[in-house]
Amino acid sequence: MKNICIFRSVRERRGISARVLPLAAICLTALLPVACAQPEIRTELPVKQTLQPLSPVGEARGVFPGRVAWSYAPGAARWDGGDGFWFLDGRNSQEACDWLVGSALCTLTGTGSAAEAWSVLFTSANSSRSRGGRGYVAGETVTIKINNNNTYSHADNEEINASPQLVLALLKSLVGQGGVPQSDIIVAEPSRFITDYLFDKCHAAFPDVRYVDNAGGDGRVKSEYEADAMAYSQDNGPLARGISTAFTEADYVINMALLKGHVGQGVTLCGKNWYGTMSIHADWRKNFHNNFNQSRDGAAKYITFVDFMGHEDLGGKCMLYLVDGLYGCRNVGGKPGPKWQMQPFGGDWPCSLFASQDPVAIDMVGVDFLTNEFPDMPDVDYSDMYLSEAAQAGNAPSGTVYDPEGDGTPVGSLGVAEHWDNADDKRYSRNLGRDAGIELVRTEKDFR
Repeated sequence: MKNICIFRSVRERRGISARVLPLAAICLTALLPVACAQPEIRTELPVKQTLQPLSPVGEARGVFPGRVAWSYAPGAARWDGGDGFWFLDGRNSQEACDWLVGSALCTLTGTGSAAEAWSVLFTSANSSRSRGGRGYVAGETVTIKINNNNTYSHADNEEINASPQLVLALLKSLVGQGGVPQSDIIVAEPSRFITDYLFDKCHAAFPDVRYVDNAGGDGRVKSEYEADAMAYSQDNGPLARGISTAFTEADYVINMALLKGHVGQGVTLCGKNWYGTMSIHADWRKNFHNNFNQSRDGAAKYITFVDFMGHEDLGGKCMLYLVDGLYGCRNVGGKPGPKWQMQPFGGDWPCSLFASQDPVAIDMVGVDFLTNEFPDMPDVDYSDMYLSEAAQAGNAPSGTVYDPEGDGTPVGSLGVAEHWDNADDKRYSRNLGRDAGIELVRTEKDFR
């Protein structure tokens, strides 16, 4: 990677004072200084996209608007790609996963500790929802939406799903530094199953956390649904309308998605992860997927994901977006893989965690990583279309009036969208000193 101003360090912006952290406190090894010669700006796209590089649309969100924290821990994922389960403890470093979560939280919020970071996140979430500038209050529920889409029962399988070590690291941080009682936390996968290894690991450490999935039993709680909670912005046929009560009754939500491709939509990140909150069947073949796909010619259209992102009980309650990139995957299913050639990964697993308060920005970064690493993914062209719609939801390119509650109050911009300049430098507009767009901030610690 070129030794130029790739990422911008934590700084003051729009009246929000960022405390500059000591290097030892947040283990920054890859934040490059802002003050340097003007870099040459080179832009390129590996596949057809709706939006252009360094041309932001929408309104950035977060205490540092548009910020996406990228924590990179080489050595966190150690599976050799051969036989056996990739998620076993001997093949993943819990220490590294703990660092990934803590570093991402601190970098995202410009704080020196995870405890401070959670305070900022809770206060920001309450302020954005007109609940007063206060932090977490005991008795309020925090629901974490994981992605265990490739599960068929409580039995473990070899396919890519949520990384147990990262889920545990998040719980450790939320309870230990965030001060949230175990009994106020729900880990939820209402559309699928929380498999044994993940459940056993997390339940052993946090037995009072509630684990909600599609079937219940074996220590899990069976999901219930609030009927007709979703009013789609267009006629969406027989698409499921119930939302899991783990979300409708939650006070705060965390969306913990996966970094992987997907047939039909090209990618599956935070926007699609919301589908797993709906009253759908555990067998995907029995579900409808209306208006999930982008148009193949690039023409703007209504996309269901924007309704998920804007709904008051889903995106409206989400205080933190995470993308689990410990392994990443070219395809929606199967074992993780292949290993990543993009720098800085260099033929290894990405060993990364991404965090943001901006649901559009974090998925845009995910799209850029995936489409540049795997430009031959199925249905990859125009995979950013839902993000263009979401960023401009108040005046959507498709002309759709997005009103997911059907109460006559349309949503406005849900975040900021743009592509980076190129896969080598990975710079967005705010990395180049501009006052709009995305800011990608990288931290790194080596665990090899």
